Order: sequence, then C-alpha cells, then structure tokens
Amino acid sequence: MHQRSTSTHCLRNSRLVCAVVGFLTLIPVGAAYAHGVSSADQEAMIGGGAVEYVWLGATHMLTGYDHLLFLFGVIFFLTGFRDVVRFITAFTLGHCITLLGATLAGISANAHLIDAVIAVSVMYKGFENLGGFKRVFKRDAPNLLWVVFGFGLIHGFGLSARLQDLPLGDDGLIIRILSFNVGVELGQISALCVMVMFFAAWRKSSSFIRFSTLANQGLILAGLGLLVFQLVGFFTELNHPGHHEQPVHEYRQPGGHHGHDHGGHHGHDH
Repeated sequence: MHQRSTSTHCLRNSRLVCAVVGFLTLIPVGAAYAHGVSSADQEAMIGGGAVEYVWLGATHMLTGYDHLLFLFGVIFFLTGFRDVVRFITAFTLGHCITLLGATLAGISANAHLIDAVIAVSVMYKGFENLGGFKRVFKRDAPNLLWVVFGFGLIHGFGLSARLQDLPLGDDGLIIRILSFNVGVELGQISALCVMVMFFAAWRKSSSFIRFSTLANQGLILAGLGLLVFQLVGFFTELNHPGHHEQPVHEYRQPGGHHGHDHGGHHGHDH
C-alpha cells in the first residue's frame, strides 16, 4: 500500500512538472503575438497621456514571454527576499538605462536580432542554473549580478525598439517614456509576486529537488525555441524586405500637430 501511495505521489508530481515544462517549451509558439501592439492600442496612444502609456508598459511586460522566462530563471534558486530584491534591482536598472537612453537618442536595431539575444539570455540562465559552467567549462560561472545587469540592458533595448515603433510624436515624449517605464515596472512586480509565491510553495514539496533539473532544461528549450523563431523571422524579413512593411498612416499628434506612423521605419516586424 505504501509503495502504491508513493508511486501515485510521484506520478502526480511528474505530471505537474511535465505540464510546467510543456508550458515553457510551448511559449515560443505564442511569442509571435507577445510583443505586437494592436491597432486599438496604437490609436489610444496617439492621443493618449501618461495613463495609457503606463497601461501599455504593464501589459507589454506581462505578455513579454522572453522577459518573464528570464526572470523565472533568475529567481529560480533565490530563497532570500534580500537576494531577490538585489538581483531584480540590477535587472531593472539595466533595462531602465537602455529603455530611456536608446528611446530618447533614437538608437534602435532589428527587433528580431535583439529578441534573439534575449532568447540567448533565457538559455544562459537555464544553463547556469544547471551548473553548466562547472560541468562543461570546469570553471565558476561569471558574477551573476553583473550578468543580470548586462542582460537587463539588452532587455531594455528590446523594449525601446518596440516603443520607437509606436507613433510617439514629440509633445511630452519624456513623460510618456517614463510612464511606459513605470508600467513595465508594475508589470514586472506583478509577475515577480506570482513567481515568488509559486517557488515558495514548490520548494516545500519534495518534487522541487527532483524536478528542478527538468524545469531548467525546459527553460533552455524554451529559449532555443525563441531563438529559432526570431532568426527565422529575421532571415524572412531579410529575403523579403517589403513583406512586413506597414502602410503609412496619418495621425494627429498630441497637441494638434500632424505626423505619420512609420510602421516599418526601423525595419522591425511587429
């Protein structure tokens, strides 16, 4: 009877973790829609103020599967609240710098390539969580705090590229960028609260140690899926440069000025 009960418990844990890993590996399928901005959102932002940009920033973060996967990997083995705050602050500082700086300076790059690097960051975190540096390279992993900060810069650059694809106009630009950043932070805090509660509950289960390897392997597979997806998108866009261009729409900027929505100005596919 005890053996049957143990087997049933293990089977339930296996199903639970397989479901989590399956979800992680299926995330790239939904990533095609994760970063797009709907026409309704664009219309709202044309004449929108701080509130609209806060909302867009929050929803953008909560549907940015690559960002959420990376945060999932970062806090996977963190148990202390102080450590969680320390690493997430480093990540937040990094992506705030590039989000604000690159957007204000008008610095951008192909969104597929930025997202490909972000996908690598997801794979990196799963690899590091599995002790890959010790096993493969026979050395300690680089200082995690600086790694998280560096990837935060890249993630912020990815957010900036998408923000620059929106019809921002010139009036109140800094306020709207800051509002978008506030929304991103609110979305990130919401996601982290859920993740921290999930890990707090999971660590109390005997399945955590047994299946943490499987979960991080799933994280690597999810990152690999995102990488392949973005590279395919990049080369498709490269071979068909006019295929993803959006028509130019006239819009009225806040303050009564007229302008144009150059949807394909940066060569991104959103």
